[in-house]
Amino acid sequence: MPVTVRSFAKINLGLRIGAARPDGFHELLTVYQTIGLHDVIRVSVGRGRGIEIRCADPRVPQDESNTCFRIVEKALEILKVKGRVLIEIEKRLPVQGGLGGASANAVAALLGLERALKKSSPAQEKLRIAAEVGSDLPLFLVGGTVLGVGRGEQVYPLPDLPALACVVVTPEVGVSTPQAFAQWDRRVAGLGAEERAAEKPAELRSAPTGQSARPHTSNPRSSCGPDMGSELTLPLASDRMIELGREMSAWLSGLYSGAPFRRGRAENPLLELVRTGIENDFERVVFPEYPELSESKRALVRVGAKYASLSGSGSTLYGLFRSRAEAAKAAGRLRAEGWAARATVTLTRRAYWRRMVAG
Repeated sequence: MPVTVRSFAKINLGLRIGAARPDGFHELLTVYQTIGLHDVIRVSVGRGRGIEIRCADPRVPQDESNTCFRIVEKALEILKVKGRVLIEIEKRLPVQGGLGGASANAVAALLGLERALKKSSPAQEKLRIAAEVGSDLPLFLVGGTVLGVGRGEQVYPLPDLPALACVVVTPEVGVSTPQAFAQWDRRVAGLGAEERAAEKPAELRSAPTGQSARPHTSNPRSSCGPDMGSELTLPLASDRMIELGREMSAWLSGLYSGAPFRRGRAENPLLELVRTGIENDFERVVFPEYPELSESKRALVRVGAKYASLSGSGSTLYGLFRSRAEAAKAAGRLRAEGWAARATVTLTRRAYWRRMVAG
């Protein structure tokens, strides 16, 4: 019998693009948040050898370029087992949507394989091979609210936050992430001196003593973690990362003080985060190229979203709402206007793991 695993999506709560690295990637700073929308992955292991991918969506590769194929191939080697692995992908999430669908599929395939084999590799080993396959795979081995740094593969679990209603809108365009990064690089290279000065924060202060956020997993060598000293100097491309880091640091210091978890608190901590003014840098290059994405964001705000943003490089946008009833009503209004909109909720880490393996 195949093992069935739900492959949940993510959204990005703010995203800063830093300097290009020698390895061709960019430094990133973001907060990932898993949500309730998902694909379904079925994994079965039989006699023989090889890995077979099946998916009814023709846009999903069914060869060794598929992230599911690549991570399962690595896992079989680590687990020292042989067999014929069949991975069936039931797509419900958009392809090239900025929701991490392919990456979530790969992690679900890995976990499904381990359950099918009744064998498991150490958590650090799973994180290692996940990072080798793709930058945003490791977040799906954590779930909930996750700080992502490095090229996005260095993940730090943040405190579990209450679920929050959201609406996801998926316009009928596909955004290429490599092309979006290339457009960002061209934009940064073309900034004039006045524009550079305007974008650079006037002051790059560190968080007050004793108030900096401490991730659950430490990485003191990270250049863009939440505790950034005032002596740190980086090129312009990373200045905005420092700005976002300061905003997140103030928010995280409140979370780690325990204050947001008092009973009767009126504000959801996620809404407090987005009220710091965080943005997704990809909007600066993707919106001019695809005006319908900018219009989607305006539509979400128009129907009552407290915060709206592009997720990843797009093309999916999301809006956060105070209640599920408000989100459901907003999604209905958007569908009536012709938008592909779905209401869902953010998933806490506990809910993410509890709901992952289908009954």
